[in-house]
Amino acid sequence: MAGGKMKKDKPQRGSSSAASNPHFQGGISFHKSKGQHILKNPLLVDSIVQKSGIKSTDVILEIGPGTGNLTKKLLEAGKSVIAVELDPRMVLELQRRFQGTPLSNRLKVIQGDVLKCDLPYFDICVANIPYQISSPLTFKLLAHRPLFRAAVIMFQREFAMRLVAQPGDTLYCRLSVNTQLLARVSHLLKVGKNNFRPPPKVDSSVVRIEPRGPLTPVNFKEWDGLVRICFNRKNKTIGSIFRQKSVLNILEKNYRTLQALQFSEKAPSNDMEMALDVSTLGESFGDLSMDADDGNDDDDIEMDDGDTKRAEFKERVLAVLKEGNFEEKRSSKLAQADFMHLLSLFNKAGIHFS
Repeated sequence: MAGGKMKKDKPQRGSSSAASNPHFQGGISFHKSKGQHILKNPLLVDSIVQKSGIKSTDVILEIGPGTGNLTKKLLEAGKSVIAVELDPRMVLELQRRFQGTPLSNRLKVIQGDVLKCDLPYFDICVANIPYQISSPLTFKLLAHRPLFRAAVIMFQREFAMRLVAQPGDTLYCRLSVNTQLLARVSHLLKVGKNNFRPPPKVDSSVVRIEPRGPLTPVNFKEWDGLVRICFNRKNKTIGSIFRQKSVLNILEKNYRTLQALQFSEKAPSNDMEMALDVSTLGESFGDLSMDADDGNDDDDIEMDDGDTKRAEFKERVLAVLKEGNFEEKRSSKLAQADFMHLLSLFNKAGIHFS
């Protein structure tokens, strides 16, 4: 409800009344295509608010408030709520619901796409979001300055479990590594699909995200370039991945270009500069299966050693892996510190990923 494109929906035959359509509440129809799934279980709403750890002085950001079931509890728990809502019908419903009540002067509603609007200051974010904006929203929040204390967000269950996955877990992937570089992530509770109106096709989970500060001094574009390559075939050895012709071609091109420019990549100098690059970590996470090792070996052709310069570059890459004992290791088992060490070894050898 807070992000994505809005489309005008044609009325369906036989839906002349709210009573004939289970996706109505208070005369408003909900649209699954826009990620509109309203929490209908009051006990679950109470549990989310309680687990959020809201303080009476908190400014709370809510994304996709819908008809305000969660909003009401947030207003009762904190100092004020800033609600970002894309659907103008829901905005009107929120305003009607709280108009004339003691809570109305503590609610600010922003109509717009949360992915495109500038977010104001907030202490904590609590939200039941449209699942299609999960990745870009997560990294937009983590790029927000000043840092907030925590975000407690409802995600599609598989996405949530990827966020919290650890090295060796089946769902451990690029999303896990990039998110945990920036934040501490923990799973709070599983939510069945029948707790929503209309029910989504899958179960959900509530996750707590606490930003790390200050940020690790690393060039995020470089970091993500390395992690992308490693998780493209996460169950293969690192040595096998970096022998692929396509990977070596990209790295050699970067190497020759940087040599010609006599350019040295360096990390941003302060936290604000680094925050500007954080959003790059959230690119291309739309497909939950993107990091899976699907067994497709089209890119597994090793580079031949016919060209002297290319052969020398290949040896330079393999020497880095040998120095750090990475040749036989697999991305699916590497921790944050391992990727950081591997990146530093590559950079020391003049090899860069952006």
